[in-house]
Amino acid sequence: MVKESGNPTVRFLVSAASDHTPGCACSTCRAFGKSRDLRQPPRMDERLAPLRDALLNHRIYGEMQHLNALRLFMEHHVFAVWDFMSLLKVLQQRLCCVDVPWLVPADPQACRLLNEIVLAEESDRDGQGGFASHFELYHRAMRQCGANTLGIDRFLDDLRRGLPVRVALSAPTVPPPARQFVQQTFAIIDSGNLCAIASAFTYGREDLLPDVFQRIVDRLNTESDGKLEQFRYYLQRHIGLDGDEHGPMATRFMHSLCGSDASLWQLAEETAVSCLTARLQLWDGIHAAIRRHTEAAP
Repeated sequence: MVKESGNPTVRFLVSAASDHTPGCACSTCRAFGKSRDLRQPPRMDERLAPLRDALLNHRIYGEMQHLNALRLFMEHHVFAVWDFMSLLKVLQQRLCCVDVPWLVPADPQACRLLNEIVLAEESDRDGQGGFASHFELYHRAMRQCGANTLGIDRFLDDLRRGLPVRVALSAPTVPPPARQFVQQTFAIIDSGNLCAIASAFTYGREDLLPDVFQRIVDRLNTESDGKLEQFRYYLQRHIGLDGDEHGPMATRFMHSLCGSDASLWQLAEETAVSCLTARLQLWDGIHAAIRRHTEAAP
């Protein structure tokens, strides 16, 4: 693993005008660095593109023809929704002051970025007049459509009782593909490397659900008399925020963090590849679980 350079200063400059386009050259965007070239190094794009394509065109979507298949998907995927928040919170811990006594954050712009993302991910509008985390929205959607929440519920209960993540993951109620995925995420978190954690958050967890998935959910919602309404709302909120706001902001953060340091970009690339590979393995595992369930059905 490439080590972080001695004291990597996070020079992130978040735009104060989120309605401006990435190529905007107005005085405000120039002042906040929004008009800079935000493309990844060509080699990084070359390595990530086939992994992204494999996820977008995965055979799992061909198996989700019935509500039971989508339920199985959710029973696995909910663990990825949960550990996304762990990536976000460790970044908030590193870049914002969450201790008492409070001290001025070293980089107020990076602090603003993380706090803004946390605000939406941890306490978004829930569509019912209140507020909830995106994880809670997902959990509610599972209950509404009849998915089994036993695995994730017992896992969280174990964490509340003080069990380490690795121990809580060993419970037989945690699906093996989900266990492997979360273990990989926490290996990155436990490394303590800010560049690796930021890369996992930015490139490893970007929205990679194809349009066909939304169409599947819409069709199954109609066939089930609205049992997926809350899941549709979750997708609308999470995917909309990720694609329109949080994704571009996180990308600018990565560019400010890595700058022109080739070793940091190499670390970001390797981390992104490992995260997308882990996600492919999760998709493969869910696909296999759906196939077993389908073949066992009378």
